[in-house]
Amino acid sequence: MDILWMVLGGILLAAGLIGCFLPVVPGPPLAFVGLWIQQLKQVPVFTEKFLWIWFAIVATVTALDYIVPVYSAKKFGASKYGIWGCGIGLVAGIWLGPIGIIIGPLIGAFVGEIIANQDSGQALKAALGSFIGFLLGTMIKLVACLAMIWYWVMSMF
Repeated sequence: MDILWMVLGGILLAAGLIGCFLPVVPGPPLAFVGLWIQQLKQVPVFTEKFLWIWFAIVATVTALDYIVPVYSAKKFGASKYGIWGCGIGLVAGIWLGPIGIIIGPLIGAFVGEIIANQDSGQALKAALGSFIGFLLGTMIKLVACLAMIWYWVMSMF
């Protein structure tokens, strides 16, 4: 049975890693479930305190994933149109693969700002802010997932 839990945990951790880049997949929560499943082994590998700490980290990272892009866009002067455009561009970009996920929010925020009657310079600045926020959110999720994968690998030894 231990092999089943290791494999299932590894699959969930891999899905979590993919979820760092695909906004429709909840990356860190999936990775956390992959880590938590290791407790079903005959000899649990993590302490309860360790799992509660990781639960708090995953909850914080998940919240930051929504807060950071909006905060960054606002800091760069984005309007509600730019923020909505960023979100719509992100969803539309999914269909264009990894490049679409990267440029979708940028183009969406720019178009949103143009619709809000911003000049092109301000629209570009707001779009850049939302893009930077998206990248920061992705980096935070990636670091958390990679750390959980490291703990999963170490739990096998």
